[in-house]
Amino acid sequence: MSSSIGHPGSGRHAAPARPGRRAFWADARFLIGVLLVAASIAGVWFVVAASRQTVSVLAAADTLVPGQPVTAADVTVVDVALGQARDAYLAPDALGEGLVALRTIEVGELVPAAGVGESELSDRTSVVVQSSVDVPAGLDRGALVELWETPPVDPADPGEFAEPRILVGDAVVARITRDDGVMASGGASLELVIERSRVADVLAAVAAGSVLSAVPTAGGAAADAPADGADEPAAGEDVPEGESANEEPAG
Repeated sequence: MSSSIGHPGSGRHAAPARPGRRAFWADARFLIGVLLVAASIAGVWFVVAASRQTVSVLAAADTLVPGQPVTAADVTVVDVALGQARDAYLAPDALGEGLVALRTIEVGELVPAAGVGESELSDRTSVVVQSSVDVPAGLDRGALVELWETPPVDPADPGEFAEPRILVGDAVVARITRDDGVMASGGASLELVIERSRVADVLAAVAAGSVLSAVPTAGGAAADAPADGADEPAAGEDVPEGESANEEPAG
């Protein structure tokens, strides 16, 4: 009976020992996977943290009309998350003397940096006219109206008038004075912001005895008119996920 165990010099050799398996954590693919997961977590954390970073910008405390000087009393400081759009709005330290509104900025709207500038940049001024018809009760500061003129056929005969026509199609209401007295005639006095190039036409119409009437445009709000690009969002609308802005008086 032969033995299966080899002996020295018998010509048979024992099988070599097999190397042990490498630990799973030393595998390169495992290490790469861990690094990818860690990078994904860090990226998500960075995005969330960046989205919650707020900056201080100015919002209109009341409706600002074109040509109106913008002072600390006209704005409030709000903290909002704007991301890369932070430079598009006016920061508190950028509010200096001599700035005027270049377009209508509604109450609560963030003040766009392009919406204010030096007074020399404004091409608008205000005139006071007497409207022959009363204006709607809901019409207020910042509303957009058309100024209609009904000229007399003969200035020497004020009883006959020609067809009405639009004198100024995009006047912005700065102030309304309604005569609510017992003897009121039903008209209203309006301070309107118009282009400087139209001032001469308005003054000529007044001098000629034309009947002027302020009529609200469709929508009745100056924000509906195309001015300096698209409408700007209100302060509360810029805060993501419905968070409200923290406000404090400017200055």
